[in-house]
Amino acid sequence: MGKVIALANQKGGVGKTTSTINLGAALAEQGRQVLLVDMDPQGALSVGLGINPLALEQTVYNLLLDRKADAGPVIERTKQDGLELLPSNIDLAAAEILLAPEVGRERALARVLRPLRERYDYVLIDCPPSLGLLTVNALTAADGVLIPLECEYFALRGMALLMDTIEKVREDINPDLEIVGILATMYDARTVHGREVLGRVEDAFGGRVFRTVIAKTIRFAEAPVAGESILTYAGSSSGAVAYRELAKEVLAS
Repeated sequence: MGKVIALANQKGGVGKTTSTINLGAALAEQGRQVLLVDMDPQGALSVGLGINPLALEQTVYNLLLDRKADAGPVIERTKQDGLELLPSNIDLAAAEILLAPEVGRERALARVLRPLRERYDYVLIDCPPSLGLLTVNALTAADGVLIPLECEYFALRGMALLMDTIEKVREDINPDLEIVGILATMYDARTVHGREVLGRVEDAFGGRVFRTVIAKTIRFAEAPVAGESILTYAGSSSGAVAYRELAKEVLAS
C-alpha cells in the first residue's frame, strides 16, 4: 500500500504547491510511482504541471461527490515518467458546501484514494490554504502530514493553530496520522530575520524539522510557467538539489 502524505499549512504562499510538485518529481526520479492530488480549488498544482484546469471535464470534485465515479479517467499524466496527477479546478470550491450534510463527509477523499493506494508508492496531497473541510479530508486520508513553513515570523505564529487541527483529527478521526516533518521554505540566509526564524523553528520543533532547507530562487517561479518541476526545468539548480535531498529524507522516514 502506498504512503499518503498531506502537505498542509493554513497560511497561503508558504510553498505547499511548489513542494508537492518538486518532492513528487524527486520521488519519481528515484523510481517511485507517485500520484499528486490537487485539493486546492485554485488548481495551482494542476497549472504548475502544464494542465489547464478550465479545460477539464472531470476533476477530484466529481470523485468526492459521486461514490460510483471511477478515478482512472480523471488521472492526468505529466511530462515526467512515474508522476501522475488527480487535478482540480474552481468547481472544488463548492465541495465543502455540498459535502457538509453528507454522512462521513470527512472521509470522502479517503474513499477516493483507497483503491489507488495499491497503484502508487506515494500519494502527495496539496491542501488549500485553510483548515476547512477539504484540508480535514486530506488529513483524514493521510498517513502523515508534511508542513511547509515559510521562514517568516507570522508564518511561525500560525503553527499552533495547525498543530491543534492535526491533533483534533488524530483524536477524533485518524489516530494513525503522524507528522512526517516540518520543511523550512523560502529561506534567505542573507537576512538576519530569516536566520532567526529558522533558529526558532529548530528550537521549537527539534527533530521534527527536516535537515533540508528550501532557499529562495527565481527558478521556482519559472518552472510552473513551463509546466514542469524544477528537477526537469533546471535540474542542476540549488532548488532541484534541495528537493532531491528532501526526497531522500522522506524515503528514509
